[in-house]
Amino acid sequence: MRDTNRILVAGKAVAVHGDDIDTDRIIPARYLMCVTFEGLAGRAFEDDRAQLRQAGTPHPFDQPAFAQAQILLVGKNFGCGSSREHAPQALARWQAGIRAIVGESFAAIFFGNCLTLGIPCVTADAESISRLMRACESDPNLEFRVDLQQMRVYHGADSVAVCMPEGPRRQLLEGRWDPTVELLRAKDEIAATAAKLPYFNGWT
Repeated sequence: MRDTNRILVAGKAVAVHGDDIDTDRIIPARYLMCVTFEGLAGRAFEDDRAQLRQAGTPHPFDQPAFAQAQILLVGKNFGCGSSREHAPQALARWQAGIRAIVGESFAAIFFGNCLTLGIPCVTADAESISRLMRACESDPNLEFRVDLQQMRVYHGADSVAVCMPEGPRRQLLEGRWDPTVELLRAKDEIAATAAKLPYFNGWT
């Protein structure tokens, strides 16, 4: 069951370094044919992980210390490339599930696809992102808290300021991020409007 709001996301963090990480790297195109998104569990960054294994340097998503991370730390323009919703779906299904992403910037469609899943994507300046990444890599058990009320990410005794467009932030704070739930809540109003439209009432 999904949470109705995302005011605070708390958990361990994992850092994936690099800018312009596109959706094809987050989830390879061969998995776009999966019948359900459940088939994406464990597939996030699959090709990147395989390449690093061959080089003898495990990807953060393959390191046991970060297996239970629920907050992803990234660089600039994360989620660029194609508009596939499979990318955030794969992240949401990896291990304990990514529940918030903190980065320097995000591709607009990726940001929107994450919002539909209730995954907040917040931004911070480059130095703040570096601080967060250093903190999680030096202590994988450190708890991070993404606070959408205070618009800060807390880690240990430290914290950094983050940003998010006010509209999506309000949706998450008020539990209005799920478009299907919003439609169901407004079903009476939708039915009343439909009843007034001629093309729903025998109009030719």
